[in-house]
Amino acid sequence: MPTRVFLTVDTELMWRHHVAGLDVDTIVQRSLEPAGVGVGWQLRMLAAHGLKACFFVDPMPALVYGLDPIKRVVGAILEAGQEVQLHLHPNWTGAHAGDNGTSYGAFELIDYSFDEQVKLIAGAADMLIAAGAPEPIAFRSGSYSASDDTLGALAELGFTYDSSHNGSEHPWPSAIGLGARQIAPIRHRGVIEVPVTLIEDQKAHLRHFQICALSAAEMRAALDHAVRAGHAAVTIVSHGFELANRAGTRPNAVHVRRFEALCRMLAERRAGLVTTHFADRPPMHLGQHDQPLGPSLLRTRLRQAEQLWSNLVEERAA
Repeated sequence: MPTRVFLTVDTELMWRHHVAGLDVDTIVQRSLEPAGVGVGWQLRMLAAHGLKACFFVDPMPALVYGLDPIKRVVGAILEAGQEVQLHLHPNWTGAHAGDNGTSYGAFELIDYSFDEQVKLIAGAADMLIAAGAPEPIAFRSGSYSASDDTLGALAELGFTYDSSHNGSEHPWPSAIGLGARQIAPIRHRGVIEVPVTLIEDQKAHLRHFQICALSAAEMRAALDHAVRAGHAAVTIVSHGFELANRAGTRPNAVHVRRFEALCRMLAERRAGLVTTHFADRPPMHLGQHDQPLGPSLLRTRLRQAEQLWSNLVEERAA
């Protein structure tokens, strides 16, 4: 059975732009379509390489800025043939437009009771459907903040998948009761947990498979390792805003090159690495003892040098 690849893009209005007091149009543009390398550009790259991706869309900012920005991004994703699933940053529950972030709800979903989590997730799902998305069956919590209560809430609400477990952020705020090195999909607390893929970049130190976190060489090594070892799945994280600088005013060339390289790698390896949607409900072996790629000092040092350039040069505001 080929390794399933969940190429996921967390898609949200950015809290930092709300705190900066930007107007709603600028917040939307810099969050979803920053510097010409946002969701629309990523959708075109995916189409050019024949890849499937899941866009985890957070509808919670609609409580502050209305549903229209969410409708527009959901429509664009679905029109491109990609899937929309549910993302949730609960701090938007207490926010107000124009207050520069002085009011907010608790930031971490794990800080809410079980009943509160059920209510939050159900309300967010209703908003996502109102924005034009199909009923979601998969979930990722903002900041990977989820616990066994979160999975229980998802199961009660009829979700099939969660993808919040991130061992590099364990045990806080990623607080699901699984081991930090758990990267294989596993049935847990009534749902199928599809953890974020990890590598061991230094001995006993885990780093998650995210565009802004791994170099192209590290991504290539992790993908080839997954195929060689017969992993059940690889779960990759990106964001709608991640290919631009933090201000959202210019592309980050390092991150853009990584995304382009990842698309090429997945296209070249499609026989053994099959990109998939959660809605496909793909067959997967559950509970395998898949292990992260082991450390390489050379790969890590090269990435650290690349990260230094990214931070000092590519992150400068336009």
